[in-house]
Amino acid sequence: MTATTDWGPDLAATLPAAQPPDGTVPTLVGRVWDPAAGGPSVVVVRDGAAYDMSGRFATVRDLCEQTDPAAAVADVPGEPLATVADLLANTPPEGRDATRPWLLAPVDLQAVKAAGVTFVVSMLERLIEERARGEADAAATVRAEITAAIGGGLDELVPGSPEALRLKEVLRERGMWSQYLEVGIGPDAEIFTKAQPLSAVGTATEVGVLAASRWNNPEPEVALVVAADGRIVGATLGNDVNLRDVEGRSALLLPKAKDNNAACAIGPFVRLFDDGFTLDHVRAMTVSLEVLGEDGFKMLGTSSMRAISRDPADLVGQLIGPHHQYPDGAVLLLGTMFAPSDDRDEPGMGFTHHSGDVVRISAPELGTLVNRVRASEECAPWDFGVADLMRNLAGRNLL
Repeated sequence: MTATTDWGPDLAATLPAAQPPDGTVPTLVGRVWDPAAGGPSVVVVRDGAAYDMSGRFATVRDLCEQTDPAAAVADVPGEPLATVADLLANTPPEGRDATRPWLLAPVDLQAVKAAGVTFVVSMLERLIEERARGEADAAATVRAEITAAIGGGLDELVPGSPEALRLKEVLRERGMWSQYLEVGIGPDAEIFTKAQPLSAVGTATEVGVLAASRWNNPEPEVALVVAADGRIVGATLGNDVNLRDVEGRSALLLPKAKDNNAACAIGPFVRLFDDGFTLDHVRAMTVSLEVLGEDGFKMLGTSSMRAISRDPADLVGQLIGPHHQYPDGAVLLLGTMFAPSDDRDEPGMGFTHHSGDVVRISAPELGTLVNRVRASEECAPWDFGVADLMRNLAGRNLL
């Protein structure tokens, strides 16, 4: 895969939307690579500028562990590092001025997890992948067979309920039971590791798919930011890039399908919960997707959080608790109902990314996450880990 170096006007047009246009004054925090410091700085956005908070909060993790993170940043003093517009303009890797700051993914030490098969549509598409054995040209036939066998009425089904268990037995008798149905309507959610701490990419940079993949897609999602004690303290947007051909061959290949270089995008900022933005706002959110290809291809889609089959708080409860602790907190991508099946190249082959696709994931409450698709092998390598961060912070007397 070889991508061009021209982001084009479509990317530039999304940049002002990085600050939520929902009429409220959001509490936005993020991370900026500060060349003067030789490392990342935690910032809060005020009046279109990013203010350095690293003197008070060395990491986003430290901020999120506060009793009230939004209140904790309300009185942080300091000078702005740069305007948000200037940060965004300097973030794309080609043509970047390495002497000026640019945006990073807005989380750092948190574990990056994802919930799968949390919407009925995505559950059916995982079934299709499994039965098509990762072959895109077989998907249309399999989709029709599964839809006929299962029928409608799944939208209101509560996972783990007596009704779900009865459906499970019916499908088992028909030979239709699947590991994806187990996590889709069974009592236990699918929660997996999407990316390692510090490995996620942010907005206005490349997102990766393996060069060998021939059937893949974006997954536009809301991501919750969770403190070590299980409190949900904020939300952001994410792209849980999926290699459908790899996962379709075997669910045991999920790590290869999901966790690759630059295969997780998060951003542009974390919006902290406060009086104007709560989990109920997340529950009512609609996430929009736009894919623009260099070949003129355009695809639009939406994912309504109202259609999720497991409540976000329930998913967090399955992630963290007495059964599993995350001392540095976690980020949990909540899944998507968007599963593209429109043909792009040939009839019956469905959708797959082309190199150079620009992917825009938007929600009025959270802004817009913009990335361009490139082969993971060609994206900038992940070369700044936890040890590097600790050494940098120690050198700046921030630990």
